[in-house]
Amino acid sequence: MAKLEAKLGMMIDSIGNFFSGKDQLPWCDPDIVAACEREVADAGSDEFMKECLLRLSWALVHSRRPEDVQRGIAMLEASLPGTTDPLLQRERLYLLAVGYYRSGDYSRSRDLVDRCLLIAPDWRQAVTLKKIIEDRITKDGVIGLGIAATAAGLVAGGIAAAVSRKK
Repeated sequence: MAKLEAKLGMMIDSIGNFFSGKDQLPWCDPDIVAACEREVADAGSDEFMKECLLRLSWALVHSRRPEDVQRGIAMLEASLPGTTDPLLQRERLYLLAVGYYRSGDYSRSRDLVDRCLLIAPDWRQAVTLKKIIEDRITKDGVIGLGIAATAAGLVAGGIAAAVSRKK
């Protein structure tokens, strides 16, 4: 009985998240972005600078400001080709997928998270992000179908009204 209640609770939460548009990705406020920018400016060694830049990239792609997200995407895109360490590549791919998700490019985000999962198939964050992306794509598809059905209904209603006026 407890298992059934737990499953029912998860289903209700899932439906609530579907209609509310919520996702489980954290948001980052401008103060954190500013702190990360100061950290990059004050970084001394190259190794510490790389760590600071990765934290700044994280903060930017999790920002509510679209210009920050775009800046984070640009930073990650620029740093990805020179990345040979698989764990760092996985991390950058994941953050890039978050950035594209936040900017509304869900297909690009899904492709990047799939690349991330090729490196680390069981990485929970990436698996969760993939589900969030797929849920969003499904939701957008349902909304699109609803809009199309409404438009078709309005057109059919207009035609029916025009025909009835002619009679």
